[in-house]
Amino acid sequence: MEKKQFQAESKRLLDMMIHSIYTQKEIFLRELISNASDAIDKIYYLALTDPNLTFDKDSYYIQITADKENRTLTIRDTGIGMTQEEMENNLGVIAKSGSLAFKKENEAKDGHDIIGQFGVGFYSAFMAADVVTVVSKSLTGGQAYKWESAGADGYTIEPWEKDAVGTEITLKIKANTEDESYDEFLEEYRLKAIIKKYSDFIRYPIKMNVTSRRLKEGSEDEYEDYTEEQRVNSMVPIWRKNKNELTNEDYESFYNEKRYGFDKPLKHVHLHVDGAVVYQAILYIPENTPFDFYTKEYEKGLELYANGVLIMNKCGDLLPDHFSFVKGMVDSESLSLNISREMLQHDRQLKLIAKNIASKIKGALQSLLKDEREKYEQFYKSFGRQLKFGVYNDYGANKEALQDLLLFTSSQEKQLVTLDEYVSRMPEEQKYIYYATGETNERIEKLPQTEMVADKGYEILYFTDDIDEFAIKMLMSYKDKEFRSVSSGDLGIEEENKQEDEELAKANAELFDYMKSQLTGKVTNVRASKRLRSHPVCLTSQGEVSIEMEKILRAMPNSGGVSADKVLEININHEVFQSLKSAFENDKEKLNLYTALLYSQALLIEGLPLQDPVEFTNDICKIMV
Repeated sequence: MEKKQFQAESKRLLDMMIHSIYTQKEIFLRELISNASDAIDKIYYLALTDPNLTFDKDSYYIQITADKENRTLTIRDTGIGMTQEEMENNLGVIAKSGSLAFKKENEAKDGHDIIGQFGVGFYSAFMAADVVTVVSKSLTGGQAYKWESAGADGYTIEPWEKDAVGTEITLKIKANTEDESYDEFLEEYRLKAIIKKYSDFIRYPIKMNVTSRRLKEGSEDEYEDYTEEQRVNSMVPIWRKNKNELTNEDYESFYNEKRYGFDKPLKHVHLHVDGAVVYQAILYIPENTPFDFYTKEYEKGLELYANGVLIMNKCGDLLPDHFSFVKGMVDSESLSLNISREMLQHDRQLKLIAKNIASKIKGALQSLLKDEREKYEQFYKSFGRQLKFGVYNDYGANKEALQDLLLFTSSQEKQLVTLDEYVSRMPEEQKYIYYATGETNERIEKLPQTEMVADKGYEILYFTDDIDEFAIKMLMSYKDKEFRSVSSGDLGIEEENKQEDEELAKANAELFDYMKSQLTGKVTNVRASKRLRSHPVCLTSQGEVSIEMEKILRAMPNSGGVSADKVLEININHEVFQSLKSAFENDKEKLNLYTALLYSQALLIEGLPLQDPVEFTNDICKIMV
């Protein structure tokens, strides 16, 4: 029997494929099962046009058999089989796919499609096997043949005995090495797990002998193991079922089975899309944040299937970063696969699916916000930060798509409100959407800077997340209303007694200039405050960088010493101001002490660190003496 050689380029491809193309050795079982499914599909196609051929689906299956003693794993199908010539063409020339050629000749009908496209999947068997033997008998009748190869050295083909039509692939599993254990591919539980992971939704039964336990006949407490052939795949995926047939419990069970999370999903979206691209999808909005969600280790993405076969565990390209919390899967018949069938070429179909999915997720969140507010707020507490990041990220490219999903605590409502709800309540004369920043709502409520806006009866949004102000700066406005911090220089509020206050401020300009000189390098200005009512002093900022942003940026590595342009504002209607005036006229040393104390007080109110706590305590003591 003559040994035939692979073509030179096939040898090189085989070696490269075994060591490079596939990232996990277990993939070989997925590939062989997919090929077996293709072989059965081919009979189905022929039956559609050949009146002499009937297709009884119950007669077609895939069988997996492991023989630990002889270290063999066999995958048998009842598909179309191969002639000697087809063996030569499909197994002797790597990357010449019989499935691809068949697919071109026969258009898909009734939802059946040929999965294989490249013809290299079969050779993944050499990742786990020293020798691969294929015995096949073609539907066209005649002699059966055996193809056998130990890898790149070549292969043999010879006549063989086989009664039934179909193909039987036997792998001589490799011996264990120091680095690799191949025993797992002979273990029942491991084979079942691999089939469940990758091939659970192959449309034909995958059968194998399964060990179970039962009570011994005639015994009350003695058990015995027994083995029987069982179907180990689900066959019909939930996403291909009619939505009307499914309950919330069905969707929750699928969520748990796929281990998308240990929580209960707040909402699911089931999609059947027929158009420029055909796909089905089930998407879940989780209830709780995964423990690693806000870390670099978290990997976003949806499970991606091609015709029911798992291609990628997490396809990140299907989700924008701001919706990275979404779990679920997509199954498409339209995607272009690359040579390993593990990854996708970045093609137009994938982009269309991703765009549509993003739109559906937004719609689901809007529905949750409108109809199930309590659930949405629960979701927002877990993932609202990610939505704000989406507003800020990519130079605000997604801000308009996300702005109506944002929530902030309201000073008046004492609960989370949308920007639309805020704007709908604005008095006609109110110019801006006001906000205040701080570590907690309680601390913000006590900020001196909020007094004037609150006295006018205007609502204030509380920003307690470090990304809030960055997102709002990127958003700039909402429904033609600009955002304005309560600490900004111009609040856009008409003042009562404005002329009187301005005259009083001018009269004390020398005092403020003197205080400014004492705080050189710490503040850019000292001025009379228009916003303070009961408090004597506060810090405000001018320019793009706010005081809260300074705190966040300075906490980052390599911040470069970013700082806000701070302004010390003095309440000229507070009794403390009279002490400042008196000291300015009579005791400059005491004025220096007061200035230092007021500045330190303003820093503490803002949650900023004191440059010299010891000096501050000494200054307090000086006042007490």
